[in-house]
Amino acid sequence: MLDFLVELFSYGFIVRALLVGTFVSLCSALLGVSLVLKRYSMIGDGLSHVGFGALAVAAVLGWAPLAVAIPVVMLAAFLLLRLSDASRIKGDAAIGLLSASALAAGVMLISVTKGMNTDLLNYMFGSILAMQSSDVWLSTLLSVAVLLLYVIFYNRLFAVTFDENFARAGGIDTGFYKALLAFLTALTVVLGMRMMGALLISSLIIFPALTAMRLCRTYRSVIICASVLAVLCFWSGLILSYLYETPTGATVVLINLLFFCLFSLLSLLRRRKRSHSLSE
Repeated sequence: MLDFLVELFSYGFIVRALLVGTFVSLCSALLGVSLVLKRYSMIGDGLSHVGFGALAVAAVLGWAPLAVAIPVVMLAAFLLLRLSDASRIKGDAAIGLLSASALAAGVMLISVTKGMNTDLLNYMFGSILAMQSSDVWLSTLLSVAVLLLYVIFYNRLFAVTFDENFARAGGIDTGFYKALLAFLTALTVVLGMRMMGALLISSLIIFPALTAMRLCRTYRSVIICASVLAVLCFWSGLILSYLYETPTGATVVLINLLFFCLFSLLSLLRRRKRSHSLSE
């Protein structure tokens, strides 16, 4: 086992993927709990499609991918909030409208210019081999910033998540904290696209939160459980993808699915045991 770990971590791309993946998984899990509770969990999927469209534009123009994607996806997050709050297009409909349009525009732009190249395919489906040292430094710094902002504003994000009207009555600027949640999600999505791909990054936001909610009943316990699960699933997926030469993003998602099924089964057994004890 020790020899295997030494061999595994002798590869620079594995170390880079492990470092970035751990931070992105933590950010996704923390933000995912609030997004799932507010029934806004598919925002990650929508923003990843917008990110792919932005990357397509950057590739065609020869610009730095992350330098284009980060501000564009943050702007998209703001537009999603505005569409949802100030128009008749609500929630999932607004996400579907914006994401489908951005993805179609990106594919069309690529097809009429230079065609789909390997770099853009990496952003669509994910590739740990695509992680460069510059990506690691930028992703790590931004991930730490996301985690710090989440910790600093934890109590207010908690209040906005559970009862927005009560939070507003208590003097909390709910609009600002909803925007903060959306912007942090946008940043996390962009950072994770290189590794997980635009088509799979939303799973890091949705699965850990839903899995933790199968057994945990308090907000704090869900946060802790989701964070541990997210990191554990990513590490397991990364190691298995190395062993069996499978796509990293897809392997991580399937590991998350396995844990979700396991936790769902445990939740069912616990409910049956409780109902049985009450009937006695």
